[in-house]
Amino acid sequence: MKNRSIISVTNGVPRHPLWRMAEPVTLQINRGEQIAIVGDNAAGKSRLVEILTGHYPLLQNEVHYDFSPSKLRLTSENMKYISFRDSYGEQDGTYYYQQRWNQHDIADDMPTAGQLLQDFYDSADRLTGSDLPPAEREQEQQNRDKLRRMLSSLFHLSELAQKYIISLSSGELRKFQLAKALGTNPRILILDNPFIGLDAPTRRDFRLLLEALTREAGIHIILVLSKRDDIPDFITHVIPVEGLHLLSKMERAEYQQHYRAVPAPALADEVRRWIASLPAQTDIPSIAPSSIGGTEPNEILRFRDVSIRYGSHTILRSLNWSVREGERWALSGRNGSGKSTLLSLVCADNPQAYACNIELFGRRRGTGESIWEIKRHIGYVSPEMHRAYLKDIRAIDVVASGLSDSVGLYVRPRPEGRRACLGWMHVFGIEQVADTSFLRLSSGEQRLCLLARAFVKDPELLILDEPLHGLDDRNRSLVRQIISQFCQRPHKTLVMVTHYEEELPDCITHHLTLTKPEA
Repeated sequence: MKNRSIISVTNGVPRHPLWRMAEPVTLQINRGEQIAIVGDNAAGKSRLVEILTGHYPLLQNEVHYDFSPSKLRLTSENMKYISFRDSYGEQDGTYYYQQRWNQHDIADDMPTAGQLLQDFYDSADRLTGSDLPPAEREQEQQNRDKLRRMLSSLFHLSELAQKYIISLSSGELRKFQLAKALGTNPRILILDNPFIGLDAPTRRDFRLLLEALTREAGIHIILVLSKRDDIPDFITHVIPVEGLHLLSKMERAEYQQHYRAVPAPALADEVRRWIASLPAQTDIPSIAPSSIGGTEPNEILRFRDVSIRYGSHTILRSLNWSVREGERWALSGRNGSGKSTLLSLVCADNPQAYACNIELFGRRRGTGESIWEIKRHIGYVSPEMHRAYLKDIRAIDVVASGLSDSVGLYVRPRPEGRRACLGWMHVFGIEQVADTSFLRLSSGEQRLCLLARAFVKDPELLILDEPLHGLDDRNRSLVRQIISQFCQRPHKTLVMVTHYEEELPDCITHHLTLTKPEA
């Protein structure tokens, strides 16, 4: 008996040429199949999903859905999709870089994350299944309520309930977005790289939850993955995508046999030589004992008894930490433990730094230095920064914004600046998209672009907050090698955050693990 499909398309060709795959899309996803769409950065994974969800209208043939036994009729009720950028928050046009640290933006009537989530659920409940008989609608509601209790327990949503959206860490924000999508109890759930940004225990529990949903609630899961190691055991079939070509769907065991991990290529010798030959810095800041705080020689930064609070929430409590020139630190901790808040203090993005005993490059914060004097020595990338880049500008102009430490103001680089930008884009393998709109790049290409931005001014202090988000296996390996090669040069210091231990470069010398302060 032929399998009954839940999604099928035959010879699907999007109307706009920029949305098309290399050939017409023919694909059938059957009942009982749990899918992983896997491929390298810019392979066409997200483009395929946009076709399957109906976001890209087709020339002739339509995508067909069979959501039975669901009684809900609308595709929007039965299918939910969280894209890579959606996982960083709502794209309402009001977000700006540093917003998370500027609590004066919180109006008296601004709802908390818990209120926003409940409002979303209430709205979904009013609209979902409005045409069903009362008994069937009540059953649908009971199923959603049960699932929401499970999500609340898994993601510790009670801890987020009283926080404001702009105060959530990137990992907490991903939990919020996942709870929104899952809480509507869809028939089909499509998640783009759902595990990045989540700490290890949450990743483990989230896999178990997804598996339980497929088994007990009959939800069909489609995961879009750049990292092949992230394919969970409950996935039954894999759809490989390579160079905009949709390859044959195969069982997971068959895929793992054919696509065994191969050693990533070593960093090209010419790239190593180019990084090593960069001119030595001639304007390194004076790292001398501070007249106020008594900074030790060669000390890049020092925190003395630093505490950060937002309302009733303590993020950091009595933190003491020092980093010397040439050290390479790995910063770890559970979601919401304060890692990004700590980095915002170092990068002069958080105004609370002025009320803390913090010394950077030999000077106490608040003793007359400008934030631009601090930023000119720091290269930085973070999930918040990725979220802030929403303008339709050339990729090279995004990289060039690192020369002036701007986010939102873009000036085309001068010839010498353009050479530096192209040089680093070549290092990260994206020089071919230099003149392409940043918004037309894949999420992985965007992340490589922002990494080039962090390196372009050859900073003394490199701060990388989850730098490998969304990168495929090859690019993750190459970026790790680039970081290590860069840190071999004199006067280079590194602080890096990741929830994957294997993502740390081999140059790491020190570790700092943050824990959530007790209430």
